[in-house]
Amino acid sequence: MNPPTPAPFTGAVFIATSLDGFIARPDGDLRWLTERGEDIGETGYDEFIAGVDHLVVGRGTYEKTLSFDEWPYGGRQVLVLSSRLEAEADPRVQVVPDLDALVAALTDSGARRVYVDGGRTVTSMLAAGLVHELTITTAPVLLGEGLPLFGHLPRDVALEHRTTTVLGAGFVQSTYAVVG
Repeated sequence: MNPPTPAPFTGAVFIATSLDGFIARPDGDLRWLTERGEDIGETGYDEFIAGVDHLVVGRGTYEKTLSFDEWPYGGRQVLVLSSRLEAEADPRVQVVPDLDALVAALTDSGARRVYVDGGRTVTSMLAAGLVHELTITTAPVLLGEGLPLFGHLPRDVALEHRTTTVLGAGFVQSTYAVVG
């Protein structure tokens, strides 16, 4: 594994998981989250997204957003990390095939704060040293199986706890800085 790639931007994760660490059911279903989320209250997402100028998602997350009633990212530049998606698949996104191309595209576009979303994408970018902050909201539910937030990492990733907030409906949100 190469050493972490230096980048002129900050990568930040803002995501929800089940208590057992899944971001979706095996088929990508999110009802376990959306049905419980009505009583969660203020999560800080609006403030978080207001401070983001670019988003990086994997193909699976991108394809899930296509099922939403509205495009969830507004006018922000969205890069999809995928070696299988056609480069011209959607005018709202820029498809990049690997992390080197991703870093180059973000650097060329002047990215400052990048929202990183999707389990495999989060794991890949963590392994490459491109994630600097994690905000994880934990839902009070055990799914037993599903799509995990984190996959295999080639080394430990040291975190420094910043805050923990108890939200409505039994949700708990913690923020960590990546320190190594």
